[in-house]
Parts: sequence; structure tokens; C-alpha cells
Amino acid sequence: MNVLLVAIDTLSARHMGCYGYHKPTTPSLDEFARQGALCEALYCPTVPTQPNYTTTFTGQYSITTGIVAHGGHAELPSDAPYLTEGLQRAGMFTCAADNLAAMKGWFSRGWSQYVNPSMSQKYIQWSDWRRYNEVAIPWLHERARAADPFFMFVHYWDPHTPYLPPEELWYDFYEGDDPCDPDNDSLRPLLDGYWGSKWQQNWFSRLPEGMTDALFVEGLYDAEIRHVDDGFARLMDALDDAGLADDTMVVVFSDHGELMFRHGIFFDHHGLYDPNIHVPLLVRWPERIEPGTVVPQLLQHTDLAPTMLDAAGAAIPDAMEGDSFLDLLTEGSDRVLHEFLVTQECTWQMKWGIRTDRHKYIKARERDLYGNPMSELYDLEADPGEFANIATKRPDIASQLDAKLEAWVQWMMARNGLDEDPLVTHGITLGRDWLQWGESHGYW
Repeated sequence: MNVLLVAIDTLSARHMGCYGYHKPTTPSLDEFARQGALCEALYCPTVPTQPNYTTTFTGQYSITTGIVAHGGHAELPSDAPYLTEGLQRAGMFTCAADNLAAMKGWFSRGWSQYVNPSMSQKYIQWSDWRRYNEVAIPWLHERARAADPFFMFVHYWDPHTPYLPPEELWYDFYEGDDPCDPDNDSLRPLLDGYWGSKWQQNWFSRLPEGMTDALFVEGLYDAEIRHVDDGFARLMDALDDAGLADDTMVVVFSDHGELMFRHGIFFDHHGLYDPNIHVPLLVRWPERIEPGTVVPQLLQHTDLAPTMLDAAGAAIPDAMEGDSFLDLLTEGSDRVLHEFLVTQECTWQMKWGIRTDRHKYIKARERDLYGNPMSELYDLEADPGEFANIATKRPDIASQLDAKLEAWVQWMMARNGLDEDPLVTHGITLGRDWLQWGESHGYW
């Protein structure tokens, strides 16, 4: 059997039809979900890009890998387990249309063939899906003639900022009346803040002049998703045309989602709120996964590598901290992998979070850039948008989750021989410039 892993960077489950979104952003992905399994509850153990892809490929938590932030100074230990190396040892040809190795060297581990389709781009996040399909589709036809099984990784970036879909899609998902309405000030906090001048120069200058409505920008994000949905459909058509679909496990996921100007976070992927950490996971494997399968159990990216190794019949390294959930996909097992999930960020903010089926508790190690409380508690059933912080109203629940979170962190620190919380040791990365900007502008 083969494995095709498709990452759609920055794709929030909250913006997909198969996860209940009201706009038709993902018709092809929705149909794909019906052909296999839809995992309802994949949550990021870390954000954003570099730490979470590291977790995905190692099957280890960031507190173990040491990669707790994007753009950080830590290096992945050479003895860390790695998905592609395990698959190579099992006899698989491994190939990637990806650019993560341009960011950090460890992302080049274990590839038989690796192509970065964004080499000519000024910013690798601006890459269009067409560049990746130009590499991946010929590879599929080439692998159809080969004797050995393959693992292919295709990494689409389209929903990532800046949202610049084809111009004919600009207004397809906009729910307002006029993106330049002078009486609309929903973009004002962004334009007056740290990101204002940056986006005016590199992104907004390409959009309608005088733009004021944040809903228009959100519509562009949805249009980007609709655009990459077409690219995914063409990749699946190529898999069929190559005669490989029946013998290929296709896994679709994202590294993190996106915040759409709620919680004061404008079009970015920091914050441990569900629109950012709840991401899609769709898996199709003909004859092994029943169409229409739904997996409701809590899952994390640490579980992806063990599951793909398990499916390929490869050994799962003892050092991987995730758990294979292959039985949930193929047997409909009701086994619970996680009673709760822990997540962290240390790029723009220094925070830990713990999530159960019912509650989310977020604890900051230092005050964030928005002046939020050091502790936040949300009832996810009553308040799915996480707008009502009930930490002071329900101190009993906050205290219980705080104790559980701190016990987990302390246990993992002891396991890894750490004397200090790695978020504190490392410090935030990209957020440092923002802090300096705020100080120079008298914000704090």
C-alpha cells in the first residue's frame, strides 16, 4: 500500500462544509470526507508551523523535541524518531513537494526525493497549489510504474496569509455590502496596530483601495480555501488516473487554523482558541475504511506518524509519544486515546492550554500582547466561540484543570530532564518585535 499525506496549511476546520461551515468552501474535500473517515476532533498540540510539523513528523510533543516556537533557536535532536525514516526502513520510496526544509534543516530528513516548488517565490507562504501539483502529479504517474510502495507528502499553502485568491473569487464569500464602506471600522484596530503598515505594503495594496470591512478579508480566506479545494480535486483525479487510488491511504490535515479578527487577533494563527487549534483530519483508504466513518475521539498530531507507520506495517519507534488510531479508522473502535489534550504556543504568546470535551483552560506564562487575563476558562458547550471567560465564575473547574495541566507539564519536564518550563527557557520569538513596537509607540 501507499500513503499520500496532504497538508493544507492554515486550514481551520471551522471553515469547511464537512465540519458544519455554512459557506460552500470545500465541495471536493466534503465529497472526499464522505468516501472515508472524518475525524471530528483533531487538535494541535502546538502552534504554529515549525513546531507543529515537527510534532507531526516525530510523533513527539514539543516539550520533548524542544521545538516550541516558530523561528526558534532550538535544533531537533538527531536521534529523534522521524516518520519518513521509519517508512524508508520499511521499504517505501519517500517524496515531497514541500518547502519546510527551507525553514529548518531537520525537515529534509528521510526523503528519497524532495522538491521545493516555491524556490522562485519571495515568500514561500505565497505559493499557489498549481506549483505543487506540477510536481506531484507527474510523480504519481511515475510511481504507478514503480515496484516499490511510496509515501508522498504534498504541502499546499494557499489559505495562509496573505489571502490572495484569483480575483474572480474575491466577492464569492463576502457577506457584507461594501468592503470600502467609510462607516465600517471593523478593520481599524488592525490598521492602527503593529500589522497595519506591514499588511498595507505587502498585502492590502493588492486589494480594493480604502478597504474597511474585516468581513471582506475573511471572505478572501474562504476564497483561498475554495481555490485550494480545486487543487486537491485535481490531485485526487490524478491519483485515479494513475490507477493508484484503490491501494493508497490518503490523509488530509492542517498544521493549524486561523483567527478571523475575533479575540482581537486579525487573520493570524496565534492564540489557543479552537478556530486556531481545531483542524481537519480526513482519511480515505478503499476496502479498509468504510465510507462515511466518523471518528469522534480527541486526537492530536502526535498520533499521525504512529498511525501511518501502523498502516504501512512499519515499526513504531518507542520514542514516539503518540498512539496509532488505526483501529478507530478501520474497525470503528470506541477506544479513548486521550481524556484531555494539552497544547502550547511560544511564538507570539507564551501560553499553555488544556482541553477536555467540555472545557478549555488557557494559562499564560507571561502577559500577552492583548492584555488578556493570565488564566482563561471556557465552557465549550455553552460558549463555542470562547468569548465568555468564566475562570473567576467557576474557580473550581479552573483550579482542577490548572492542576491537571501543571501536573502534565511537570511530568513531561521530568521525563525529559528539564529543570524549567521550556517556554520560559526559550522565550517568545516573533512576538519580540511586536513588543518592541508597542514600547516605541507607547502601548505599554
